[in-house]
Amino acid sequence: MNLIDTIILAIIEGITEYLPISSTGHMIIASSFMKIAGDDFTKLFTIVIQLGAILSVVVLYWKRFFQSFDFYFKLLVAFIPAVILGLLLNDVIDELLESPIVVAISLIIGGFILLKVDDWFKANEVVDEDNPQAHTNISYLTALKIGFFQCLAMIPGTSRSGASIVGGMTQKLNRKTAAEFSFFLAVPTMFGATAKKLFDYYQAGFELSSNQINYLIIGNVIAFVVALLAIKSFIDYLSKRGFKIFGYYRIILGVGLLLIHYFLYPLTTV
Repeated sequence: MNLIDTIILAIIEGITEYLPISSTGHMIIASSFMKIAGDDFTKLFTIVIQLGAILSVVVLYWKRFFQSFDFYFKLLVAFIPAVILGLLLNDVIDELLESPIVVAISLIIGGFILLKVDDWFKANEVVDEDNPQAHTNISYLTALKIGFFQCLAMIPGTSRSGASIVGGMTQKLNRKTAAEFSFFLAVPTMFGATAKKLFDYYQAGFELSSNQINYLIIGNVIAFVVALLAIKSFIDYLSKRGFKIFGYYRIILGVGLLLIHYFLYPLTTV
C-alpha cells in the first residue's frame, strides 16, 4: 500500500460505513483493482480504519450514547453473537475477505432484499400517537436478535449496517430507530474487530513499520471526518425515502463486477 491507496480506501470507508451497501465490500473491490487485496496489511487496514468511521457516531450522538448503563448492557448483549461467531469462523472470514466474487454475489442478493424491505415492514413506520416512544423501547431479546443479524455481515458484501438495520425492522423497529441502534452497536463491534485483527497480525509474526502506522492513523482520521459528513445525510434520507435506491445500486454494482471479472478484467486479489 502507498499513501494514495490509503486516502482512497479511507474515503470509501467513510462514505460507505453507514450505508447498507457494505463498506468492507467496497474496500475489497477497490483494493482488488489496485492489486493489493491479498496483502496482509491491506486486510488489517480495511478492518482497523472502520474504527475511525465508527467513532463519528460517538461524536454525533454523544448525549444518547452516554444515556444509561442499561443501554450499554443491551449493546453488550447484541455484541455477543459477533464475538462468538467471529472467533469460530476467523479463518473462513479471512479467506472471504480476499474474494471480490463473493462480494459481488452478496451485493446482488442484498440488493433484492432491500428492494422489498420497505414493503415488508411498512407497518413499522406508523407511530402510535398515544405512545410516540413505542418504537424506541429495545428489549434485551430484541438486542440479541439484532446481534445475530449483524453476524451476516461476516460475509463480505452483505453490509453490517444493512444486516443489523433489517434485523431491527424484523423486531418492529422503524427505519430510523433500527439505523441508530445499528450505528451504536458498531462501536463495540469494531473495537473488538480491530483489537482481534491487530492481535492476529502480530501473532502471525508481522510488525507494523513506521509508514504503516502512519497509514493507519491517516486512514482513521480521513474515515472519521468523511463519516461525520455522511451519517446525518443517510439518516435523513432513510427516514424519508427508504432502502430502494440502495437496493438498485447494489444490484447494478454486483452485476457490473461479475461482467467485468468474467469478460474484461479478472478481479484478482494480488
